[in-house]
Parts: sequence; structure tokens; C-alpha cells
Amino acid sequence: MNLALFDFDGTITNADMYSKFLRYSTTGARLIVGNVLLAPFVIMYKLGILPANKMRPIASFVAFYQKEHHALDAMGLDFTKQVIPQFIRSHALDKIRWHKDNGDHVVVVSASIDIYLKHWCNELGVMLICSELAVNNGKLSGFYTSGDCSEKMKSKRICERFNLDHYDCVYAYGDTAEDLDMLSIADEKYMNWVKVKD
Repeated sequence: MNLALFDFDGTITNADMYSKFLRYSTTGARLIVGNVLLAPFVIMYKLGILPANKMRPIASFVAFYQKEHHALDAMGLDFTKQVIPQFIRSHALDKIRWHKDNGDHVVVVSASIDIYLKHWCNELGVMLICSELAVNNGKLSGFYTSGDCSEKMKSKRICERFNLDHYDCVYAYGDTAEDLDMLSIADEKYMNWVKVKD
């Protein structure tokens, strides 16, 4: 049996779904206040001073702090059905189905958040490792339970969950530098759908 690891944003999709979900789920006063609070961080991010793996947790805290989990979960399900399908790469879906038909274990490994990714993965019947929003007494704390799932955290969480020696071949698919650590543990790796030679 093989293991197939797929990044989500930019690999399975052709757009950043995390940013789209922030806009989809944040409205009214929180959106206005959030834009003001995040403005300096966004500037630092665009200037390359603040990396994406630091920007995402800040944005998540501003967007989701003290929101009702059940309400955001419902938004995540709606987002999965109404928005995500518009941005799925057909060849990515074909490759996922190819691996599934082959009997491989297929895992989405993403810095995006579980509130919508879990619904998408459940619908497709694949496993998920991602950034997870912490919930306390039915409300979101604004923090992640295990940090931002990018860069070294991707390979760390993969190796915690799977014994790679049990697989004949490990495949990995990514599109940015945040996926390089995940690709480094694979036997067959693809960056932007181009096979990477060792």
C-alpha cells in the first residue's frame, strides 16, 4: 500500500481558500474592526517581514475569537458546498481518485483550518491533517490546538500519525516552500504538479 500526501491551497485548489473563508465567515462590525486590527500585519506580510505561518494564526484569532463553534461549523459546511468546488483543480481530483482506486491511503495535509476542510475531506473519503481551531465550552478560543500546520509541522504531524516504513511508496504533492518538508519525506514528490528529481 502507498501513502499519498496532498497540500490543499494552491495544489488541490487554484486559490487560497483560507483567505476566502475568512471573508466568507466574517461580517459586520467584526469585519470592520478586524480589517483595522490586521492592517499593520497585512502590510508586514506583503513586505515579506511576517511569514504566512505567523500571519494565519493572527488572522484566525481576530476572525474567530469567541464565535460559536456550531455556527462556524455550519458556515464551514456551506463553504464546502458552495465555494470550494469552484476552485478545485480537476486534475488534482483525478489524481486523488487514482490513488484511492489504487487502494492508497490519501491524506490532505494543510495549513488551512479544519472548520471547512473536515467537511470537504469527509465528502471525498480522505484523511486530514491540518491547522485545528481550539474550542472551549462551545466557543472558539481563537487559537490553534497544535499550531499552524505548515513547513516542518507538516512532516512532524505526518510522521506522528503514520509509520512511513509500512508503505511501499510515499507520494507528496505541494506548491510552495511551506510544502518542502513534506516533500522531503516522500519517495515520489511533485511541486506544482511537476515531478521533482532527487
